[in-house]
Amino acid sequence: MSSKNKQGASDKIRFSIGAKLIAIISIIVVLSLGSITALVSWLVQADLRISAEERNFEMNRRSAMDAETLLINMRSNSRILIHTITSMRLQTADARLAVDFFFAENPHIVAVFYVVPGRAEQLLINERFFLSREMDIGLTAAFFTSHREALARTVRGETLLQNAAPHFARALLALFFPSQDGGAGGVLFSSDVLNENLGFGINQSYMLNSEGDLLSHADFALIRAGTNISELSFIKAILESSERSRQRLMEADFGVLQPAPRSGNTGLFPGFDRFMGSVSGKNKIDEENNLNRNFIAYTKLNTAGAVVITSIEYDKVFEAVFATTRRNIYLTIAVLSISIIFIWFFSKSISIPLKSLAIAARQIEGGKFDLQLQAGSKDEIGFLTNSFQKMCSALNIFGRFTNKEIAVKAMRGEIKPGGLPKHCTVFFSDIREFTAKSENFSRYFGVEASDKIVYWLNSYFTQMIECVEKTNGVVDKFIGDAVMAHWGTAYSAGTPRNDAFNAVKAALMMRKALFYLNRSRKAGDPANPFIRIGCGLNSGIVTAGQLGSEMRMEYTVIGDPVNLASRIEALTKPLGTDILISEDTWRLVGDRFICEEMPSVSVKGKEKPVRIFAVVNFLGEHKGPQTLNEVRNLLGIEPPDMEKVDVNADEKKYKIGNANQTGEGQ
Repeated sequence: MSSKNKQGASDKIRFSIGAKLIAIISIIVVLSLGSITALVSWLVQADLRISAEERNFEMNRRSAMDAETLLINMRSNSRILIHTITSMRLQTADARLAVDFFFAENPHIVAVFYVVPGRAEQLLINERFFLSREMDIGLTAAFFTSHREALARTVRGETLLQNAAPHFARALLALFFPSQDGGAGGVLFSSDVLNENLGFGINQSYMLNSEGDLLSHADFALIRAGTNISELSFIKAILESSERSRQRLMEADFGVLQPAPRSGNTGLFPGFDRFMGSVSGKNKIDEENNLNRNFIAYTKLNTAGAVVITSIEYDKVFEAVFATTRRNIYLTIAVLSISIIFIWFFSKSISIPLKSLAIAARQIEGGKFDLQLQAGSKDEIGFLTNSFQKMCSALNIFGRFTNKEIAVKAMRGEIKPGGLPKHCTVFFSDIREFTAKSENFSRYFGVEASDKIVYWLNSYFTQMIECVEKTNGVVDKFIGDAVMAHWGTAYSAGTPRNDAFNAVKAALMMRKALFYLNRSRKAGDPANPFIRIGCGLNSGIVTAGQLGSEMRMEYTVIGDPVNLASRIEALTKPLGTDILISEDTWRLVGDRFICEEMPSVSVKGKEKPVRIFAVVNFLGEHKGPQTLNEVRNLLGIEPPDMEKVDVNADEKKYKIGNANQTGEGQ
């Protein structure tokens, strides 16, 4: 069988993706018919949930409205009394009559305390309240004295609501509020009416202040203990929420402190019948690992940041339908399990190859073409994988004949057709005495000389290319033994100065890499002779773009700075150095390198002489050469006699002179 026939047989689709999908969908549809019963149960449960949520939220809204009304009335009535008293002297008969009338009309108010700027503090007490309940009237003054901090905060404009039950052993609340004259007031009142309005049984409401202190609850023991529930995670979420009113199904973490042994089921939430610990004063709730689902509605009051919370146990709502739902859930689990098994087995034949292709596509996008993919199945995915592998092989070969990084950027659309002006630094390097070395290869190896030369050059190019790529440069092309590269075109370090620094840094890296490469060579080895290079760099504005034809294009740069860089590279040999930079490059990065100015050069086409500089080392780098003579000694370069150098003998394009001399170019 021919290779063409074999390829056609291997690419033949045996099981199409469409057939697989039809099989999966058919199985799911057939099995889904058996889940209708479960859907009916779910619908009934949904109706019950809606009804329970509406009832719970409505109860919370009513409880919050009652609490808000009570607090507003207490504050308003107290402000009226304070205003009346401050308008007259407290010792007058009319003032005392007004106080008696106020407490007679507001029997639930225990005391009113107020501070007026410039006047003494006043405490008005409902004596009837204390006498009828056989309470110590002196507790009132002690209470307000112990709450000086709250009064101070009130003077600064805050409205606070505090639990006074731990102090009086009665269901009392204290509301502190600022007055319009810059003072502060406080009213101590009974919360019995508020407690009576809270829900019992399946729904239960309770109120807490912004600090998490329980203010009102059906279980007075919790109020008397000064219980704080701010550490419960769901309470903390409510207090920190920016929403003023909301209802949601929450997994509430319960845990409260027990002030005294109790029996029954009257905890913080319905169904919670175990308290822990004992209390004295204001206690924090100790969280337990006891999670129950509850419909929890809350409303934040406008007064003192108080919050009214209403809850109902999830299990209580759906208790009647749980038995039926449980059977339906078993059926649903069975149906889903069978469906998942079928889908899992079928999806593996699709998902795994597709994941491999997706990973391979990302690797290709990143410039990695040398990939090995396994086709595996004989369906469309397998056919696609085979084609993808062939494309990877072609791209891998293609990447060796062009600049892979540029090709990847063009593939991503990061390089558009046409030319763009770029301020870049252009680099040229050339191997010294390459022609003579090539002749030595031919003389020693004969017909094998070509392979030896290519191997020798490739080892050299590998080192040089690595220096360019490590400094964010782009290798433009190889011209025989010469290398052309540029910085600031396809890639940029941000500024022309940074790009120029990277270019000179790459040249110094090449010097170092070539030094160690030569040191590893054996003297006189005809297959691996020593290499010396010259490098020329110039900075300026060039035209960068994709040049060529529709058949072949390459990303390169053109312009006068490119020509000057090439000419500067040719001057390294007569000037006896390995790295030369133009004045434009020196102006960008001369303060970051040790440079020695060479004689200026008159270049054909240039009106003024071009200043050039030999690069010695990084500025501040104590290792390595510090002068040009040390560079020459390190690299084995003979210092030239500048008076005898005649570069015009070869190029006829330059003449050596000093920048300070008069004459042409001044």
